[in-house]
Amino acid sequence: MRYRPMPPTVFAAARKRLCKSLPPGSLVILHANDVYPTNADGTLGFVQSSDLYYLSGVDQEETILMLFPDAPDPSMREMIFLRETSEMIAVWEGERLTKDQASAASGVAAGSIHWLDQFDRFFRMAMCQARQVFLNTNESLRATVEVETRERRFITRCQQEFPLHRYERLAPLLHELRIIKAPAEVTALKEAIAVTESAFRRILGFVKPGVMEYEVEAEMIHEFIRQGAQGHAFSPIVGSGKNACVLHYITNNARCNDGDLLLLDFGAKLGNYHADLTRTIPVNGRYTPRQRDVYNAVLRTHKHARKLLKPGVQIRAYQEEVGAFVEEELIKLKLLNRSDVKTARDRDPSRPAYKKYFMHGTSHHLGLDVHDVGNMWQKLSPGMVLTVEPGIYIREEGIGVRIENDVVITARGNTDLMPTMPIEVEEIEELMAGGSGSGKVKKKAGAKGG
Repeated sequence: MRYRPMPPTVFAAARKRLCKSLPPGSLVILHANDVYPTNADGTLGFVQSSDLYYLSGVDQEETILMLFPDAPDPSMREMIFLRETSEMIAVWEGERLTKDQASAASGVAAGSIHWLDQFDRFFRMAMCQARQVFLNTNESLRATVEVETRERRFITRCQQEFPLHRYERLAPLLHELRIIKAPAEVTALKEAIAVTESAFRRILGFVKPGVMEYEVEAEMIHEFIRQGAQGHAFSPIVGSGKNACVLHYITNNARCNDGDLLLLDFGAKLGNYHADLTRTIPVNGRYTPRQRDVYNAVLRTHKHARKLLKPGVQIRAYQEEVGAFVEEELIKLKLLNRSDVKTARDRDPSRPAYKKYFMHGTSHHLGLDVHDVGNMWQKLSPGMVLTVEPGIYIREEGIGVRIENDVVITARGNTDLMPTMPIEVEEIEELMAGGSGSGKVKKKAGAKGG
């Protein structure tokens, strides 16, 4: 394991909060994600189910978590089932968790850790005693799930073997819990951010006219792996020139030319928690006057958006306020005029004029997933972590600028989780010229995760 795991008390507390929200006689069953095949005998790298990890701290395939808080037998109230390790597995694939190790990671008693071949017996015992069964699915509003997951196969099995049981959705309960980050989770995010900052500062000293976008991406992953991160939090966007205007550009195969801007949207994954940073820098180290004006317009929007984020705010209403602010910036940049704004509102209020140059949302939740649980209709509460990422994209000029930091909502507003990340035009130019910049780099995180 590259990262230092969080204390088992964090996962035990999450299970306790979930169990308190369940009606009497409830049974909860969660599965690890599949290892997905590619071609021949190849597979993709394993990525754990965020929900299973959140409740157990177990980062291993073929794992099942069963929670039965009202079980008459105390040893059945929390159970983990693992793939049994062996000498052959150790030789061919590497060590897997022992029962004692799984207990130490999760906080589940060692006597309640079992191999997978015992699951069917305990599963039937629990099902015959439970009043209702909570099963999990991916209920992200943005998800398109076309493959049959391990969770979906298990739902089918349950419904076939126990057709008269009452089945309930676990996702809404977990979303309510996961959206509020525990202090240890915020620490894990800060450590992922610290690695991301080191990578960004490395890039500022590397970028120059003629480098390829994929070479910049290589600098990112070099720093991530060097510091013990698991890798990219998501497919990075390294878009120069007109590519910066493609919102989900991930090809990263063009040359960075003198006079162009380079948009970088990336982050480290460390301890299963994700950083998410966007900066837009000049390839030759100096912004042109027009680029500087657009960058500063986005930066003012970013700072304004941060002032709006506080408890009680609804993201959808917040987005409308940010849109109104960026509209004024677009007028100053002579990209819109007031008649454009009025005409667009009269024609279709859902398509304001600013959307021609700012098409996406300003914020999304962040945590165990880059687009973490939460939606635009929820009101913000302390402990939520969000991105702040306005942008302006002028395709006809080949200028795309986005600026993104991660913040945690507090009782009085929000706290920037990236306070030393270079963000001002002057600081970026100074660092690209070989200076020290005005910000202070954080102490390197090393191989830590929360």
